[in-house]
This record gives sequence, C-alpha cells and structure tokens, in this order.
Amino acid sequence: MSRVEISSPFSVDLEAAVNHLLNFPDSMPTYMYPSRAAHGTKENQGASTIPVDILDSAKDYTFYLDVPGLSKSDIQVIVEDENTLVIRSNGKRKREDGEEEGCKYVRLERKAPQKMLRKFRLPENANVGAITAKCENGVLTVVVEKLPPPSKPKTVAVNVS
Repeated sequence: MSRVEISSPFSVDLEAAVNHLLNFPDSMPTYMYPSRAAHGTKENQGASTIPVDILDSAKDYTFYLDVPGLSKSDIQVIVEDENTLVIRSNGKRKREDGEEEGCKYVRLERKAPQKMLRKFRLPENANVGAITAKCENGVLTVVVEKLPPPSKPKTVAVNVS
C-alpha cells in the first residue's frame, strides 16, 4: 500500500508560525537546548526546568529566571564547553519551625523548589569572560556581555600600470 501525501495550507512549520506571531527573532532558538533533550540524562534526573525570558540588547544578553525561595548561595552559574551557560540549584528550602514546642503545620501548600537545571548555548559573540549574575526578590538575572563586532577590513586601491 503506497502512502499519499496531501498538501495543506495548514501544514506549515508550527514553531516558525508561533515565533512569527510572537515576534521572536529568528536567532532565538540558537540560545537554548531543546528542553526535552535534557530530561533523558542521569545528571538531569528529577530536575525541573524553570521558564526563562531572554533579552537580546545591543550590548548584552540578559536571562531572567524565577527562583522563588532560593538564595544566591543555592544557585550555581557556570560556563561549560566554552559556550554553554549552565544554571543549576539543588533546590533545598528550609521550613520555618515554630518557636514554641508542640507547634506543627496544619497545612503545607508551598512546594519547596526542586532541583533546577537549565543549559543555554551562547552565540559566538558572547563574552564568556564577562558574565554577571544576581538574585534579588526571587528573580535570577544573568547578564552575558557581547563581544564588540569585528572591525571592517580595510580596502586598499592599487593602481594598475
């Protein structure tokens, strides 16, 4: 039995359509590993992926991640393999204990943060030697400066005799 392909105006690349509708730049997917690919490794077992906003400005790339309940000492930001930004946390938050003996929780709804791991492939113009990170009010902000653009090669006119 032969397979027949039917061409349809709805068979457009869904990712491209969503990126176009949401005005994402074409280069945005190069910053991120596919989130599903990271789940299969032993290193990532049990780790949650936290949503991220990435801002591409003229001077730098800025990553914003919500990390409620985590302090700056709980978060590790490193660069692996010369161009991979790695953000991880063990995700441990201490519960507030009652000051009086015999106190107990009646309800526990706030989930303690789980292990977090995110990896981002940085573009060639990222200056991995100039990365800063700060954790304030439950938001981790990582700024990766851009390298200056390469200078234009000089064109020299040579007279032909």
